[in-house]
Parts: sequence; C-alpha cells; structure tokens
Amino acid sequence: MAREIGNVMYDEEFVLNSRGLKLFACKWIPMNQEPKALVFICHGYGMECSITMNSTAIRLAKAGYAVYGLDYEGHGKSAGLQGYLENMDYVINDCSSHFTSICEKQENKEKMRYLLGESMGGAVALLLHRKKPDFWDGAVLVAPMCKIADDVKPPQFVITILRKLCSIIPTWKIIPTKDIVDIAFKVPEVRQQIRENPYCYKGKPRLKTGHELLRTSLDLEQRLQEVSLPFIVLHGEADRVTDKSVSEQLLRVASSSDKTIKLYPEMWHGLLYGEPVENSDIVFEDIIDWLDNRTDRGNTRLEREQKHKHDDFSKSK
Repeated sequence: MAREIGNVMYDEEFVLNSRGLKLFACKWIPMNQEPKALVFICHGYGMECSITMNSTAIRLAKAGYAVYGLDYEGHGKSAGLQGYLENMDYVINDCSSHFTSICEKQENKEKMRYLLGESMGGAVALLLHRKKPDFWDGAVLVAPMCKIADDVKPPQFVITILRKLCSIIPTWKIIPTKDIVDIAFKVPEVRQQIRENPYCYKGKPRLKTGHELLRTSLDLEQRLQEVSLPFIVLHGEADRVTDKSVSEQLLRVASSSDKTIKLYPEMWHGLLYGEPVENSDIVFEDIIDWLDNRTDRGNTRLEREQKHKHDDFSKSK
C-alpha cells in the first residue's frame, strides 16, 4: 500500500519470519533524490513503527535517508500475542534477517547502514551490533534501555517471585509497574494518541516479557565495553523510564573510537515524539547532523569493507 507523504513515498508489507509468523514491515523513501544512506528504526516496548515512529521516519526521509521499520513479534501490526516477548533473541534474529536482506539489495550494497533505536529499541540496536559487529556503520541510541530505571522497576523480592512464576504462567499480566505512558511522554496530546492507538500495548507487562526486558538490560549493562561501532546516545535528564547514568557509562566504557552523548535538561523519556515541537527540533537537528557528518565524509561502504579487510590482514600478520 504505497502512498505519498510530502516528498516521501511510504510503503508497507508483511514478511514471514523463520518461525512462520507474519511480521509487519514498512519503509519511507525520499522521492526526489537517491537516498544518502539507510536508517533502520527499532521501536520501543509496546510501541510500533508505522504510527508512533511515523513522524521520526518522515523527518529522516526528508533529510535524504531511506528509512525502514519492522514491528516485532507481539507488537504493532505483527502476529503474536500483544505485548508478549517470549525471547529477545527472536526479536534480534527477525530484525537482523529483515534488515540484512534490505542492505544486500543491489541498489543498497554501497550505502552506509545506520540503526536508530528508541528505549527498548536502543537495546535491540546494540544487540544487532553484537550479533554482527562489523556490519553496521553507526547507531543513534535514544534513551536506550541499558538499565531500567529504579522508578519503574518492581522491588527485588517481587522480581524473585515473578522469575519463579515465569515458567508456569509466562503470558500473565501481573507485573506491578507505574503507567509508563504518563511518565514517558511530556505532551498530553501525545499521551492521548498512544492511548487511542490500538497497535500500542498499554496493559501491565506480561511475566515473560518483564523477565526478558530485565535480563536484556542487565546483560547490556555488564557488557557495554563490547560496543565498538560509531554511536550517538541522546537522553533526557528528566527521564524516569531508562537510566541516563548508564548512557553516560556507555560513553565512558564503550570501545568505540567515535562516540558522542547529548543530554537534554528537563526533557523526558520520549525525545522523538513526546516533547514540545521546539524540543523535538533540537533533538532531530542533533541526529541529522550526526548522520550527515558520517555519511558525507565520502566513504562508501565498499571502501569501508576494504579497510576492514586490510586491518584484519594486518592483525593476522
């Protein structure tokens, strides 16, 4: 179902994953120019690409980037029990398979490849990089879920009980948490839009989902030094959903030689579409500047791969 939005062509389709589930995929392509590079968006927990991430994708496409999204299993318009995350590895494998297939199309082979992950999507982006350390040219990490903030995490004794129940009632919605929508998105109209969006999951986290989110964030927090790709991490200083101190820790310990952090005073968790327009404009200016600076350096993907091969050859001698 292709349609034009300004100077951007939007299209969507369903793709089958390795386990036979139909996943919803979408793309935003600039119409009057050859795309500068490819950006793959990784949405947050309970969210989806085509509605909540639409404004983000359109901004990037108008800046000259081809943008692709995939709703995870149990999210958005994809198949699966809504809000149920059985195994984060399934999400990573699905995204890696779909995104790689796009990168390997003839018209895309020489284009730079970037990941943009928001919240849980930031964790997805880092895990995609871990799966293929040399495949991605950079990542934009927006309030990444490298640690769940204490404000929304249940007490330790509750976590211990829930872990034991996981194998018995994995899909039950019984994890006690605060209303994330209320503390993540500053603009009331945005909160209302998310509540009215039938493709966004707003119930209590299911047991196995909560376990996977906690397991993933703990794993990432302990292995931040393995992050080696160029990245920019953006975090609101008033974020009560993910922990900005871990974004600062990521900057300190990541082995990347090209790493940047932007902290925004008084901004909340939802930097891309939950803040007043004047705040979002600042965030997107930082994101697009970062992408442009790395895309316009004249390095094609072929040159980058040849450099990798040369570096690997030099190390082996």
